[in-house]
Amino acid sequence: MGDDREVRIIVVGAGEVGTYVADRLSRQGHDVTLIEVNSERCRQIQTQLDVEILRGSGTDPDVLAQARVSKAELLVAVTKRDEVNILCALMARKAGVTKTIVRVESRALRRAQAASLFEGVEDHLVIDPDEEVAHAVRRLLRYTGALELDEMAGGEVVVLTGRLAGGAPLVGKSLRELGRELEPDWGFIVGSITRREAGADQEHTFVPRGDRTLREADLLTVICKKENLSDLTSRMGMERQQAHRVLLLGGGRTAEILAESLLAQGKSVGIIERDPARAAQLAERLAGALIYRGDITDAVLLEDAGVTKQDVVIALTGEDHANVLACLYAKSSGKSQAEDPAKGPETIAVVHHLQLLNLLETHQVDATLSPRTATANSVLRFVRGEAETVAAVSTSLHGDAEVLEFAVAPGCRCEGQMLSDLGLHEDVLIGAIVRDGKAQIARGRSTLRARDHVIAVVRPGQAAHLSSLFG
Repeated sequence: MGDDREVRIIVVGAGEVGTYVADRLSRQGHDVTLIEVNSERCRQIQTQLDVEILRGSGTDPDVLAQARVSKAELLVAVTKRDEVNILCALMARKAGVTKTIVRVESRALRRAQAASLFEGVEDHLVIDPDEEVAHAVRRLLRYTGALELDEMAGGEVVVLTGRLAGGAPLVGKSLRELGRELEPDWGFIVGSITRREAGADQEHTFVPRGDRTLREADLLTVICKKENLSDLTSRMGMERQQAHRVLLLGGGRTAEILAESLLAQGKSVGIIERDPARAAQLAERLAGALIYRGDITDAVLLEDAGVTKQDVVIALTGEDHANVLACLYAKSSGKSQAEDPAKGPETIAVVHHLQLLNLLETHQVDATLSPRTATANSVLRFVRGEAETVAAVSTSLHGDAEVLEFAVAPGCRCEGQMLSDLGLHEDVLIGAIVRDGKAQIARGRSTLRARDHVIAVVRPGQAAHLSSLFG
Protein backbone atom coordinates (compact mmCIF):
# COMPACT_ATOMS: atom_id res chain seq x y z
CA MET A 1 0.00 0.00 0.00
CA GLY A 2 2.99 2.32 0.22
CA ASP A 3 3.17 3.14 -3.52
CA ASP A 4 1.13 5.59 -5.60
CA ARG A 5 -1.61 3.18 -6.65
CA GLU A 6 -5.20 3.52 -5.54
CA VAL A 7 -6.22 1.20 -2.71
CA ARG A 8 -9.72 -0.23 -2.40
CA ILE A 9 -11.00 0.18 1.18
CA ILE A 10 -14.28 -0.71 2.90
CA VAL A 11 -15.30 1.16 6.06
CA VAL A 12 -18.15 -0.34 8.10
CA GLY A 13 -19.96 2.07 10.41
CA ALA A 14 -20.71 5.72 9.57
CA GLY A 15 -20.38 7.08 13.07
CA GLU A 16 -17.94 9.78 14.09
CA VAL A 17 -14.82 7.67 13.58
CA GLY A 18 -15.93 5.83 10.45
CA THR A 19 -17.06 8.99 8.65
CA TYR A 20 -13.82 10.82 9.40
CA VAL A 21 -11.64 7.89 8.34
CA ALA A 22 -13.60 7.36 5.11
CA ASP A 23 -13.39 11.06 4.23
CA ARG A 24 -9.67 11.29 4.98
CA LEU A 25 -8.86 8.18 2.92
CA SER A 26 -11.04 9.35 0.02
CA ARG A 27 -9.31 12.74 -0.07
CA GLN A 28 -6.01 10.90 -0.42
CA GLY A 29 -7.19 9.25 -3.64
CA HIS A 30 -8.30 5.84 -2.40
CA ASP A 31 -11.42 4.01 -3.57
CA VAL A 32 -13.63 3.96 -0.46
CA THR A 33 -17.00 2.35 0.20
CA LEU A 34 -18.78 3.21 3.46
CA ILE A 35 -21.38 0.74 4.78
CA GLU A 36 -24.01 1.97 7.27
CA VAL A 37 -27.14 0.20 8.52
CA ASN A 38 -29.06 3.36 9.48
CA SER A 39 -30.86 4.88 6.49
CA GLU A 40 -31.20 8.33 8.09
CA ARG A 41 -27.46 8.46 8.77
CA CYS A 42 -26.81 7.50 5.13
CA ARG A 43 -28.92 10.44 3.99
CA GLN A 44 -27.09 12.82 6.36
CA ILE A 45 -23.64 12.04 5.00
CA GLN A 46 -24.58 11.53 1.34
CA THR A 47 -23.74 15.12 0.43
CA GLN A 48 -20.80 15.44 2.82
CA LEU A 49 -18.51 12.69 1.56
CA ASP A 50 -17.08 11.83 -1.83
CA VAL A 51 -17.37 8.08 -1.22
CA GLU A 52 -19.72 5.28 -2.22
CA ILE A 53 -22.31 4.78 0.54
CA LEU A 54 -24.19 1.50 0.91
CA ARG A 55 -27.09 1.04 3.30
CA GLY A 56 -27.00 -2.31 5.02
CA SER A 57 -25.07 -4.43 7.48
CA GLY A 58 -21.40 -5.16 7.18
CA THR A 59 -22.17 -8.71 8.23
CA ASP A 60 -24.54 -9.26 5.28
CA PRO A 61 -22.72 -11.25 2.55
CA ASP A 62 -24.83 -9.58 -0.16
CA VAL A 63 -23.88 -6.09 1.06
CA LEU A 64 -20.20 -7.05 1.21
CA ALA A 65 -20.43 -8.44 -2.31
CA GLN A 66 -22.05 -5.18 -3.47
CA ALA A 67 -19.08 -3.36 -1.87
CA ARG A 68 -16.75 -5.54 -4.01
CA VAL A 69 -15.11 -7.05 -0.95
CA SER A 70 -13.17 -9.54 -3.09
CA LYS A 71 -11.21 -6.61 -4.58
CA ALA A 72 -10.62 -4.76 -1.31
CA GLU A 73 -7.24 -4.70 0.44
CA LEU A 74 -8.40 -3.17 3.72
CA LEU A 75 -11.58 -3.36 5.80
CA VAL A 76 -12.08 -0.97 8.74
CA ALA A 77 -14.96 -2.02 11.03
CA VAL A 78 -15.77 0.75 13.53
CA THR A 79 -19.42 0.34 14.46
CA LYS A 80 -20.40 0.69 18.13
CA ARG A 81 -20.95 -3.08 18.43
CA ASP A 82 -17.79 -5.08 19.04
CA GLU A 83 -19.30 -8.37 17.88
CA VAL A 84 -20.36 -6.84 14.55
CA ASN A 85 -16.86 -5.45 13.97
CA ILE A 86 -15.19 -8.79 14.68
CA LEU A 87 -17.61 -10.70 12.44
CA CYS A 88 -17.12 -8.17 9.62
CA ALA A 89 -13.36 -8.67 9.79
CA LEU A 90 -13.66 -12.47 9.80
CA MET A 91 -15.97 -12.41 6.76
CA ALA A 92 -13.65 -10.00 4.95
CA ARG A 93 -10.66 -12.23 5.64
CA LYS A 94 -12.62 -15.17 4.24
CA ALA A 95 -13.25 -13.13 1.08
CA GLY A 96 -9.54 -12.43 0.65
CA VAL A 97 -9.07 -9.02 2.31
CA THR A 98 -5.46 -8.90 3.56
CA LYS A 99 -5.68 -6.07 6.11
CA THR A 100 -8.35 -5.63 8.77
CA ILE A 101 -8.89 -3.06 11.51
CA VAL A 102 -11.60 -3.50 14.15
CA ARG A 103 -12.90 -1.32 16.94
CA VAL A 104 -13.22 -3.33 20.15
CA GLU A 105 -14.17 -1.73 23.48
CA SER A 106 -14.94 -4.80 25.59
CA ARG A 107 -12.02 -5.93 27.72
CA ALA A 108 -13.41 -9.48 27.59
CA LEU A 109 -13.18 -9.47 23.78
CA ARG A 110 -9.55 -8.35 24.00
CA ARG A 111 -8.52 -11.47 25.88
CA ALA A 112 -6.57 -14.32 24.34
CA GLN A 113 -9.69 -16.37 23.55
CA ALA A 114 -11.11 -13.64 21.31
CA ALA A 115 -7.72 -12.74 19.86
CA SER A 116 -7.27 -16.38 18.81
CA LEU A 117 -9.98 -15.86 16.17
CA PHE A 118 -7.30 -14.04 14.16
CA GLU A 119 -4.41 -16.32 15.14
CA GLY A 120 -1.78 -16.49 12.43
CA VAL A 121 -3.28 -13.51 10.61
CA GLU A 122 -0.91 -10.71 9.66
CA ASP A 123 -1.87 -7.04 9.45
CA HIS A 124 -4.79 -7.12 11.88
CA LEU A 125 -5.22 -4.18 14.24
CA VAL A 126 -7.57 -3.73 17.21
CA ILE A 127 -8.34 -0.11 18.11
CA ASP A 128 -10.29 1.55 20.93
CA PRO A 129 -11.16 5.25 20.46
CA ASP A 130 -11.78 5.71 24.20
CA GLU A 131 -8.31 4.39 25.01
CA GLU A 132 -6.77 6.57 22.29
CA VAL A 133 -8.45 9.73 23.64
CA ALA A 134 -7.33 8.91 27.19
CA HIS A 135 -3.73 8.56 25.94
CA ALA A 136 -3.99 11.90 24.15
CA VAL A 137 -5.30 13.63 27.29
CA ARG A 138 -2.47 12.23 29.39
CA ARG A 139 0.06 13.69 26.94
CA LEU A 140 -1.64 17.10 26.99
CA LEU A 141 -1.56 17.22 30.78
CA ARG A 142 2.18 17.84 30.63
CA TYR A 143 2.18 21.32 29.07
CA THR A 144 -0.15 24.28 29.42
CA GLY A 145 -0.98 25.69 25.99
CA ALA A 146 -0.21 22.58 23.94
CA LEU A 147 -3.10 21.68 21.63
CA GLU A 148 -1.68 18.35 20.52
CA LEU A 149 1.35 16.36 21.68
CA ASP A 150 2.56 13.12 20.10
CA GLU A 151 5.69 11.04 20.57
CA MET A 152 7.52 9.23 17.78
CA ALA A 153 10.58 7.05 17.36
CA GLY A 154 10.20 5.46 20.77
CA GLY A 155 9.75 8.84 22.46
CA GLU A 156 12.99 10.34 21.11
CA VAL A 157 11.03 12.87 19.02
CA VAL A 158 8.05 14.94 20.17
CA VAL A 159 5.54 16.46 17.75
CA LEU A 160 3.97 19.50 19.41
CA THR A 161 1.12 21.61 18.02
CA GLY A 162 0.33 24.93 19.68
CA ARG A 163 -0.73 28.48 18.88
CA LEU A 164 1.70 31.36 19.41
CA ALA A 165 0.43 33.80 22.01
CA GLY A 166 1.29 37.47 21.92
CA GLY A 167 4.59 38.09 23.68
CA ALA A 168 5.99 34.61 23.03
CA PRO A 169 9.71 34.82 22.22
CA LEU A 170 9.16 33.29 18.77
CA VAL A 171 6.69 35.99 17.64
CA GLY A 172 8.21 38.30 15.03
CA LYS A 173 11.20 36.03 14.41
CA SER A 174 11.98 34.71 10.94
CA LEU A 175 12.82 31.03 10.55
CA ARG A 176 16.20 31.98 9.12
CA GLU A 177 16.95 34.08 12.20
CA LEU A 178 15.77 31.25 14.44
CA GLY A 179 18.05 28.86 12.60
CA ARG A 180 21.08 31.02 13.33
CA GLU A 181 20.17 30.98 17.03
CA LEU A 182 19.87 27.20 17.06
CA GLU A 183 23.21 26.49 15.37
CA PRO A 184 25.10 24.21 15.43
CA ASP A 185 22.93 21.50 17.03
CA TRP A 186 19.28 22.32 16.44
CA GLY A 187 16.83 21.10 19.07
CA PHE A 188 13.68 21.59 17.02
CA ILE A 189 12.32 22.67 13.63
CA VAL A 190 8.99 24.21 12.59
CA GLY A 191 7.26 21.64 10.39
CA SER A 192 4.09 23.48 9.41
CA ILE A 193 2.29 26.76 10.01
CA THR A 194 -1.48 27.22 9.94
CA ARG A 195 -2.57 30.85 9.72
CA ARG A 196 -5.26 33.15 8.41
CA GLU A 197 -3.91 35.74 5.99
CA ALA A 198 -5.42 39.24 5.92
CA GLY A 199 -8.81 39.18 4.20
CA ALA A 200 -9.00 35.37 4.08
CA ASP A 201 -12.09 33.52 5.31
CA GLN A 202 -10.21 30.44 6.47
CA GLU A 203 -6.83 29.42 7.77
CA HIS A 204 -4.50 27.53 5.49
CA THR A 205 -1.59 25.24 6.27
CA PHE A 206 1.83 25.36 4.59
CA VAL A 207 5.28 23.87 5.07
CA PRO A 208 7.46 26.93 5.77
CA ARG A 209 10.84 27.92 4.42
CA GLY A 210 13.51 30.19 5.88
CA ASP A 211 12.11 33.54 4.76
CA ARG A 212 8.85 33.14 6.73
CA THR A 213 8.32 35.22 9.86
CA LEU A 214 6.36 33.77 12.78
CA ARG A 215 3.30 35.75 13.85
CA GLU A 216 1.04 35.96 16.85
CA ALA A 217 -1.82 33.40 16.56
CA ASP A 218 0.16 31.18 14.15
CA LEU A 219 -0.60 27.52 14.80
CA LEU A 220 2.73 25.69 14.69
CA THR A 221 3.48 22.01 14.38
CA VAL A 222 7.04 21.56 15.60
CA ILE A 223 9.34 18.53 15.43
CA CYS A 224 11.47 18.51 18.59
CA LYS A 225 14.11 16.32 20.20
CA LYS A 226 12.79 15.14 23.56
CA GLU A 227 15.62 16.77 25.52
CA ASN A 228 14.85 20.16 23.93
CA LEU A 229 11.12 20.21 24.69
CA SER A 230 11.49 22.62 27.61
CA ASP A 231 13.41 25.09 25.44
CA LEU A 232 10.75 24.86 22.72
CA THR A 233 7.79 25.35 25.06
CA SER A 234 9.54 28.31 26.69
CA ARG A 235 10.06 29.95 23.30
CA MET A 236 6.40 29.31 22.44
CA GLY A 237 5.28 30.89 25.72
CA MET A 238 4.08 27.64 27.29
CA GLU A 239 4.58 26.44 30.85
CA ARG A 240 5.33 23.04 32.26
CA GLN A 241 2.11 21.92 33.87
CA GLN A 242 1.93 20.39 37.35
CA ALA A 243 -1.55 18.90 37.42
CA HIS A 244 -2.26 17.57 40.90
CA ARG A 245 -6.04 18.12 41.00
CA VAL A 246 -8.10 16.95 38.01
CA LEU A 247 -11.87 17.13 37.54
CA LEU A 248 -13.42 14.91 34.86
CA LEU A 249 -16.79 15.98 33.50
CA GLY A 250 -18.64 12.87 32.38
CA GLY A 251 -18.06 9.36 33.64
CA GLY A 252 -17.97 7.28 30.46
CA ARG A 253 -15.33 4.74 29.44
CA THR A 254 -12.76 7.39 28.50
CA ALA A 255 -13.12 9.02 31.92
CA GLU A 256 -12.80 5.69 33.70
CA ILE A 257 -9.65 4.76 31.75
CA LEU A 258 -8.16 8.19 32.41
CA ALA A 259 -9.10 8.20 36.08
CA GLU A 260 -7.45 4.81 36.66
CA SER A 261 -4.11 6.07 35.36
CA LEU A 262 -4.33 9.42 37.17
CA LEU A 263 -5.13 7.76 40.49
CA ALA A 264 -2.20 5.41 39.98
CA GLN A 265 0.02 8.52 39.67
CA GLY A 266 -1.26 9.85 42.99
CA LYS A 267 -3.43 12.61 41.50
CA SER A 268 -6.59 13.93 43.14
CA VAL A 269 -9.45 12.96 40.82
CA GLY A 270 -13.09 14.03 40.84
CA ILE A 271 -15.76 12.84 38.39
CA ILE A 272 -19.19 14.32 37.67
CA GLU A 273 -21.62 11.76 36.21
CA ARG A 274 -25.31 12.29 35.46
CA ASP A 275 -26.54 8.67 35.50
CA PRO A 276 -27.05 7.36 39.08
CA ALA A 277 -26.28 3.73 38.19
CA ARG A 278 -23.08 4.66 36.37
CA ALA A 279 -22.03 6.97 39.22
CA ALA A 280 -22.46 4.10 41.69
CA GLN A 281 -20.46 1.83 39.39
CA LEU A 282 -17.60 4.33 39.20
CA ALA A 283 -17.59 4.76 42.98
CA GLU A 284 -17.18 1.00 43.32
CA ARG A 285 -14.48 0.66 40.67
CA LEU A 286 -12.39 3.78 41.37
CA ALA A 287 -11.38 3.76 45.00
CA GLY A 288 -9.98 7.16 45.87
CA ALA A 289 -11.91 9.16 43.27
CA LEU A 290 -14.62 11.61 44.37
CA ILE A 291 -17.82 10.91 42.44
CA TYR A 292 -20.46 13.65 42.08
CA ARG A 293 -23.86 12.80 40.65
CA GLY A 294 -25.49 15.41 38.45
CA ASP A 295 -25.25 17.47 35.27
CA ILE A 296 -21.87 18.88 34.27
CA THR A 297 -23.49 22.22 33.33
CA ASP A 298 -24.99 22.67 36.82
CA ALA A 299 -23.05 25.65 38.22
CA VAL A 300 -23.89 24.77 41.83
CA LEU A 301 -22.61 21.22 41.36
CA LEU A 302 -19.45 22.47 39.68
CA GLU A 303 -18.78 24.72 42.66
CA ASP A 304 -19.44 21.81 45.06
CA ALA A 305 -16.87 19.79 43.10
CA GLY A 306 -14.32 22.59 43.58
CA VAL A 307 -14.05 23.57 39.93
CA THR A 308 -12.16 26.79 40.71
CA LYS A 309 -9.52 24.92 42.73
CA GLN A 310 -8.67 22.39 40.01
CA ASP A 311 -5.47 22.39 38.01
CA VAL A 312 -7.22 20.83 34.99
CA VAL A 313 -10.87 20.37 34.05
CA ILE A 314 -11.56 17.82 31.28
CA ALA A 315 -14.99 17.51 29.62
CA LEU A 316 -15.50 14.03 28.19
CA THR A 317 -19.22 13.55 27.56
CA GLY A 318 -20.70 12.79 24.15
CA GLU A 319 -22.53 16.13 24.15
CA ASP A 320 -20.44 18.91 22.64
CA HIS A 321 -22.57 21.77 23.94
CA ALA A 322 -22.33 20.49 27.52
CA ASN A 323 -18.56 20.00 27.23
CA VAL A 324 -18.09 23.52 25.88
CA LEU A 325 -20.35 25.25 28.41
CA ALA A 326 -18.78 23.46 31.35
CA CYS A 327 -15.24 24.31 30.21
CA LEU A 328 -16.14 27.95 29.65
CA TYR A 329 -17.69 28.16 33.13
CA ALA A 330 -14.65 26.48 34.70
CA LYS A 331 -12.27 28.88 32.95
CA SER A 332 -14.24 32.06 33.69
CA SER A 333 -15.02 31.24 37.34
CA GLY A 334 -11.43 30.10 37.93
CA LYS A 335 -10.03 33.36 36.59
CA SER A 336 -12.43 35.49 38.62
CA GLN A 337 -11.36 33.83 41.86
CA ALA A 338 -7.63 33.56 41.16
CA GLU A 339 -5.11 36.11 42.43
CA ASP A 340 -3.63 36.21 38.94
CA PRO A 341 -6.47 37.03 36.50
CA ALA A 342 -4.69 35.12 33.75
CA LYS A 343 -4.89 31.95 35.80
CA GLY A 344 -7.69 29.47 36.25
CA PRO A 345 -7.87 25.77 35.53
CA GLU A 346 -6.55 24.41 32.25
CA THR A 347 -9.55 23.20 30.24
CA ILE A 348 -9.65 20.32 27.76
CA ALA A 349 -12.82 19.46 25.82
CA VAL A 350 -13.61 16.41 23.73
CA VAL A 351 -15.52 17.54 20.65
CA HIS A 352 -17.41 15.49 18.10
CA HIS A 353 -18.40 18.23 15.64
CA LEU A 354 -15.23 19.75 14.27
CA GLN A 355 -17.04 22.91 13.14
CA LEU A 356 -16.79 24.03 16.77
CA LEU A 357 -12.99 24.23 16.80
CA ASN A 358 -12.66 27.90 15.85
CA LEU A 359 -15.37 28.88 18.33
CA LEU A 360 -13.64 27.02 21.14
CA GLU A 361 -10.29 28.68 20.53
CA THR A 362 -11.95 32.11 20.38
CA HIS A 363 -13.53 31.49 23.78
CA GLN A 364 -10.29 30.15 25.27
CA VAL A 365 -11.01 26.50 25.80
CA ASP A 366 -7.36 25.56 26.11
CA ALA A 367 -7.29 22.31 24.14
CA THR A 368 -9.67 20.14 22.14
CA LEU A 369 -9.55 16.46 21.29
CA SER A 370 -11.58 14.25 18.99
CA PRO A 371 -11.93 10.48 18.87
CA ARG A 372 -11.74 10.91 15.10
CA THR A 373 -8.09 11.90 14.86
CA ALA A 374 -7.01 9.79 17.82
CA THR A 375 -8.23 6.71 15.94
CA ALA A 376 -7.40 7.88 12.42
CA ASN A 377 -3.68 7.91 13.20
CA SER A 378 -3.69 4.14 13.66
CA VAL A 379 -5.80 3.55 10.55
CA LEU A 380 -3.72 5.81 8.32
CA ARG A 381 -0.52 4.10 9.35
CA PHE A 382 -1.95 0.87 7.91
CA VAL A 383 -2.85 2.54 4.66
CA ARG A 384 0.40 4.46 4.31
CA GLY A 385 2.54 1.38 3.80
CA GLU A 386 3.90 -1.85 5.12
CA ALA A 387 4.94 -1.96 8.78
CA GLU A 388 8.63 -1.89 7.96
CA THR A 389 8.26 1.40 6.06
CA VAL A 390 5.72 3.58 7.88
CA ALA A 391 6.17 3.27 11.62
CA ALA A 392 3.75 5.96 12.84
CA VAL A 393 1.32 8.64 11.67
CA SER A 394 0.18 11.79 13.47
CA THR A 395 -2.74 13.79 12.08
CA SER A 396 -4.07 17.07 13.43
CA LEU A 397 -7.48 18.57 14.07
CA HIS A 398 -6.04 21.97 13.19
CA GLY A 399 -4.68 21.57 9.66
CA ASP A 400 -4.25 19.06 6.86
CA ALA A 401 -0.54 18.36 7.32
CA GLU A 402 0.47 14.93 8.60
CA VAL A 403 3.60 13.87 10.43
CA LEU A 404 4.91 10.48 9.34
CA GLU A 405 7.65 8.27 10.72
CA PHE A 406 9.45 6.18 8.11
CA ALA A 407 12.02 3.44 8.51
CA VAL A 408 14.76 3.60 5.86
CA ALA A 409 14.93 0.17 4.23
CA PRO A 410 18.35 -1.21 3.20
CA GLY A 411 18.88 -0.67 -0.51
CA CYS A 412 16.11 1.91 -0.91
CA ARG A 413 16.45 4.89 -3.25
CA CYS A 414 17.41 7.37 -0.54
CA GLU A 415 20.02 5.28 1.29
CA GLY A 416 23.37 7.10 1.33
CA GLN A 417 21.94 10.32 -0.09
CA MET A 418 21.89 13.82 1.37
CA LEU A 419 18.44 15.27 1.91
CA SER A 420 19.25 18.20 -0.36
CA ASP A 421 19.74 15.73 -3.25
CA LEU A 422 16.34 14.04 -2.90
CA GLY A 423 14.44 16.73 -4.78
CA LEU A 424 11.63 16.80 -2.25
CA HIS A 425 8.39 18.62 -3.02
CA GLU A 426 7.80 21.99 -1.33
CA ASP A 427 4.97 20.36 0.67
CA VAL A 428 7.44 17.97 2.31
CA LEU A 429 9.86 18.64 5.15
CA ILE A 430 12.18 16.05 6.70
CA GLY A 431 12.22 17.21 10.31
CA ALA A 432 14.28 14.67 12.24
CA ILE A 433 16.42 11.58 11.82
CA VAL A 434 16.75 8.98 14.58
CA ARG A 435 19.84 6.80 14.30
CA ASP A 436 20.77 4.13 16.84
CA GLY A 437 18.18 5.55 19.23
CA LYS A 438 19.56 9.11 19.06
CA ALA A 439 17.57 11.94 17.45
CA GLN A 440 18.98 14.78 15.37
CA ILE A 441 17.12 17.58 13.61
CA ALA A 442 17.49 17.07 9.87
CA ARG A 443 19.36 19.56 7.68
CA GLY A 444 19.95 19.65 3.93
CA ARG A 445 23.41 18.16 4.42
CA SER A 446 22.11 15.25 6.51
CA THR A 447 22.81 11.86 4.93
CA LEU A 448 20.41 8.93 5.31
CA ARG A 449 21.48 5.44 6.27
CA ALA A 450 19.68 2.13 6.29
CA ARG A 451 17.52 1.58 9.39
CA ASP A 452 17.36 5.28 10.21
CA HIS A 453 13.94 6.46 11.31
CA VAL A 454 12.88 9.64 9.57
CA ILE A 455 10.19 12.04 10.85
CA ALA A 456 8.59 13.99 7.98
CA VAL A 457 5.86 16.61 7.67
CA VAL A 458 3.77 16.20 4.52
CA ARG A 459 0.73 17.85 3.02
CA PRO A 460 -1.96 15.87 1.14
CA GLY A 461 -0.82 14.10 -2.01
CA GLN A 462 2.84 13.69 -1.04
CA ALA A 463 2.77 10.82 1.46
CA ALA A 464 2.68 7.94 -1.02
CA HIS A 465 5.60 9.26 -3.08
CA LEU A 466 7.67 9.89 0.04
CA SER A 467 6.93 6.38 1.28
CA SER A 468 8.27 4.94 -1.98
CA LEU A 469 11.63 6.62 -1.37
CA PHE A 470 12.16 4.74 1.88
CA GLY A 471 10.67 1.34 1.02
